[in-house]
Amino acid sequence: MAWTWFQRHPRVVDVAFFLVALATALGHAARHRFPAAGVPLALVETLPLLFRRRNPLAVLAVTAGATVAVSVGWSFYNPIPAGFALFTVAVMCDRQTSLRAGVLTLAAVGVPVWIEAGWTNWFGAAGRLLGFTVAWVVGDSLGTRQRYLETLESRTRAEEQARIARELHDVIAHNVSVMVVQAAAANDVFDARPERAREALHAIEASGRQALGELRSLLGAVRDGTTWEPQPGLDRLDELVAQVRAAGLPVTVQVDGSPGPLPTGIDLSAYRIVQEALTNALKHAGGDAHASVRVAYGPDSLELEIADDGAGSPVTVGGGGHGLVGMRERVALYSGRFEAARRSGGGFAVRVLLPIR
Repeated sequence: MAWTWFQRHPRVVDVAFFLVALATALGHAARHRFPAAGVPLALVETLPLLFRRRNPLAVLAVTAGATVAVSVGWSFYNPIPAGFALFTVAVMCDRQTSLRAGVLTLAAVGVPVWIEAGWTNWFGAAGRLLGFTVAWVVGDSLGTRQRYLETLESRTRAEEQARIARELHDVIAHNVSVMVVQAAAANDVFDARPERAREALHAIEASGRQALGELRSLLGAVRDGTTWEPQPGLDRLDELVAQVRAAGLPVTVQVDGSPGPLPTGIDLSAYRIVQEALTNALKHAGGDAHASVRVAYGPDSLELEIADDGAGSPVTVGGGGHGLVGMRERVALYSGRFEAARRSGGGFAVRVLLPIR
């Protein structure tokens, strides 16, 4: 909780670092016989810490230089400001840059420390410089963790964008395809059979409302107190098939095995695959075509087969077409098996195996 609070209030942390460093520097400078010079130099040594996030390398250079000057002129070794600055460099910069900066800082600050301790007193001098090593190690560990988390967040955002793009394609492509087919049917019978045209218009309205509802649910419009329906699954297969039948494509459904609860992602992917395959059949199979959907529930897998006997072909099987690409990506996400090919007797078939783990 405390670390989270500090992350949300970085300026408070910067001020705290500055006050701690300033207190140690001013405390010694005020007791020195030349406080008029020591106090300004102490401020030069510590004030840059307020800007350590903007340019950490420049802040390290200034604080380290002031530390050397104080050590040489006043024989006072105060590693806190430069240690804070080196910690910041290790957190915010890449490892190669921070390592070089750490070595240069140790070399610069180490010279007056070794002169004061005596060149033969290696142990004493190394002990006084140990704080810089600790500051770099701690900062490098935090920086590595932070960069790792940023990479994960960036990857998650990219995957979420790809998922939303697939969902948008499936929702829009299916419902718009149904609406176009219904509109064409209404136009054909508008004069001769106005009641059929009216039915088609009602179906267009229903498809449009369903598309808007799914888009709102998908995009998660921010409105207080609004509850969106969950994403669809195979429990809504009958609704999907009824919609396609109303658009003019006869569809038969076969369910093998005992339907049971599925992982949410697999359930949604299975629904979208069936939806996209039926949309392709509706668009390309032809007016006299029939389609079939087979869903087979196994103990550790889910099989789907969506086929039609039409004369058309949705896309070139091995290449383009966002529909097949989206289906293939969904299946690959769960390490499943995807096949899409023309049938020997005519028509097109999509076969999917999704492992359930």
